[in-house]
Amino acid sequence: MEMKGGNEPNPNLGYGNPGFPNADYSGYAPQQNPYGFSPAEYQPAGYPPGPYQVQPGQAMPNQPGVPVTAWMPVPPAIPNCPPGLEYLSQIDQILVHQQVELLEALTGFETNNKYEIKNNMGQRVYFAAEENDCCTRNYCGPSRPFTMTIVDNTGREIMKIDRPCRCSACCFPCCLQKLEVQAPPGTVVGYVVQNWHPYLPKFTIQNEREQGVLKIRGPCIPCSCCTDINFEVKSMDESSVVGRISKQWTGSVNEIFTDSDNFGIQFPMDLDIKTKATMLGACFLIDFMFFETKDN
Repeated sequence: MEMKGGNEPNPNLGYGNPGFPNADYSGYAPQQNPYGFSPAEYQPAGYPPGPYQVQPGQAMPNQPGVPVTAWMPVPPAIPNCPPGLEYLSQIDQILVHQQVELLEALTGFETNNKYEIKNNMGQRVYFAAEENDCCTRNYCGPSRPFTMTIVDNTGREIMKIDRPCRCSACCFPCCLQKLEVQAPPGTVVGYVVQNWHPYLPKFTIQNEREQGVLKIRGPCIPCSCCTDINFEVKSMDESSVVGRISKQWTGSVNEIFTDSDNFGIQFPMDLDIKTKATMLGACFLIDFMFFETKDN
């Protein structure tokens, strides 16, 4: 691409990339290893570099000092698959990174949570944002009801996750947590239901007919120092472990002064796509229930 006057692109040449018709930017070489992953350990298996997209309100990727975010390439359509969930058919691990909000970190004023959802190569798959009002966030705290909207690289709504206002205390077993996952918005694909237990965090992942599919079991004390906290995903009879939701240790400064959390979700590659989407919803519920306060 021709350049004029230093690093400024020639406006007469325009933008375009024959390999990716929907890409907004081209001619800029992607940063090498922008996420700290070792190239020898995470090789893009057969995928070309994805187009770069910018979320509303974020800086342009060609501005100095701003890291470039690569989106996962759009997979081919799959029959009978909810639109936008095709990405989940090609991965067996999801990384969920909550964004640090400076206002919340400095003042304690609760803001809407935002999450980047990536694959194990650091490519962004989705972007999730909480929709809530100021009073609900700051008066109800981690127990607040919420709606989480999940979009893809085009800004299209892929999923909606709805958590109503319910109790999570073991002394009220008739009104425990229940989270609904819709994909696309308006079509229910699964539920996450809290199971009563006197001291263990336990949940059931259900399909759209409210039939149990998987169980989730967490540790007796869901907090730890300098190590990950694992919630095991098991078969319905709890005889075998099929996956895991891990709250990852992010360092003393981040853990003490913010409630920004990182999670890893592991599941079999051939797991039903709707169940994978519901496991993502379970990750958000676990975050709000156990890790949304700075005390944790």
